[in-house]
Amino acid sequence: MMLTIEAISTPALTPATDLGYLLHKNPAGVQRFEMSFGVAHVFYPVAQAERCRVCVLVEVDPVGLVRGRGDWSLDQYVNDRPYAASSLLSVAMNTLFSTAMNGRSKERPQLVAEPLPLRASVAVVPMQGEAFVRRLFEPLGYAVGIDRPPLDASLDWGPAPTGVLTLEHTLPVKDLLRHLYVLMPVLDNDKHYWVGKDEVDKLLARAADWLPTHPEKETIAARYLKNQRRLTREALGRLMPDEVGDAEETERLRDAEEAAIEKPLSLNSQRIGAVMAAIKASNAASVLDLGCGEGNLLRELVKEKQFSRIVGVDVAIRALERASERLRLDRLGDAQRTRIELMHGSLMYRDQRLVGFDAAACVEVIEHLDEPRLRAFERAVFEFARPGAVVITTPNAEYNSVWETLPAGRYRHRDHRFEWTRAQFRAWAQRVAGEFGYAVRFLPVGPVDESLGSPTQMGIFER
Repeated sequence: MMLTIEAISTPALTPATDLGYLLHKNPAGVQRFEMSFGVAHVFYPVAQAERCRVCVLVEVDPVGLVRGRGDWSLDQYVNDRPYAASSLLSVAMNTLFSTAMNGRSKERPQLVAEPLPLRASVAVVPMQGEAFVRRLFEPLGYAVGIDRPPLDASLDWGPAPTGVLTLEHTLPVKDLLRHLYVLMPVLDNDKHYWVGKDEVDKLLARAADWLPTHPEKETIAARYLKNQRRLTREALGRLMPDEVGDAEETERLRDAEEAAIEKPLSLNSQRIGAVMAAIKASNAASVLDLGCGEGNLLRELVKEKQFSRIVGVDVAIRALERASERLRLDRLGDAQRTRIELMHGSLMYRDQRLVGFDAAACVEVIEHLDEPRLRAFERAVFEFARPGAVVITTPNAEYNSVWETLPAGRYRHRDHRFEWTRAQFRAWAQRVAGEFGYAVRFLPVGPVDESLGSPTQMGIFER
């Protein structure tokens, strides 16, 4: 992964190579720094009086990161850690530019608070939709440029899930570094190390002067703290003692909004019942619940003796913790406990652990995926994991007009990236089925309106 920062000469920054005094890194040579996860290099490809550009190249050793842990899995060795910006880049920045981020320069103290015309580029960053990237940086005043090449120019796979991020702004160097330090892990939505209470102090040290007024402050705090609700509450409470934000409460309210809309129909119960019926009819003995959340479907699956192996998968650690609590896994007898397992994993990547199951369920999940991630989901599930049957449910956008509490054009849940009509869902499902060798049929879930269909639509894919 690579970060570049460029400054041009101004009356305050003359010559432009004085940028080296702010960063405490001499433009005259290449510098190498050993990291716990690899090596970082700092060098200046351009160092002239009119223009100065510094590069930080971070070489990550993904094998070294897990060496000695003993919990071997292929995705620890084959991943995008050496290339995609993440918490690894933030750690490197903190090592290389800690003094600069703290706003100290012995040789050029007058420049520390001076707004300078800066251009930064990060190659490459994870993209959860370009709109999300802009929502992070534009409120801070940046002009944002995003370059997302096709995933494969020879195939119709759409843009890559990563891209080159370019930021332009006139601001002090220390502010640029602080923004990048916090927001790189937010874009990646993960950290490569254990997140504890000391991470709250790190967040406040780098963001106390700008995060309280940021419109995405709850999301930033939650993602920076690896979605640990207790730490997020503490961080936002310390940032805004008179206006305590709570990322968990915000998400709970969003879920409650959707539940309140659907409650008169008992739609969640009907969804779970319809999915259970489809899985049982497939004669499956082993079942995956992809995006299991807090375990609503898992609780029903474990009641059925037909299923000898049940696995719930979710990307959110806290959701898995809640599922474990609700399922009371710590109280199950040995025979029952061997039937059910919870796994931390992403539906965007091939995972050998998910191969060989008779059936998989994906209940109200796909609408939370933006287009590039949806394509990755298709391949991870239908091409690689390849269960015998896949049951997918998603909202029917046409039915939204029935609910008076749902304004026109608004989705049922604020995190939905789309809500499809019946024709759109059928077109997608039939394309996926044809591409990966499945047959698909469709069933309504919930009361059926003659013109609008049912509130939930379900596709059952079978090989």
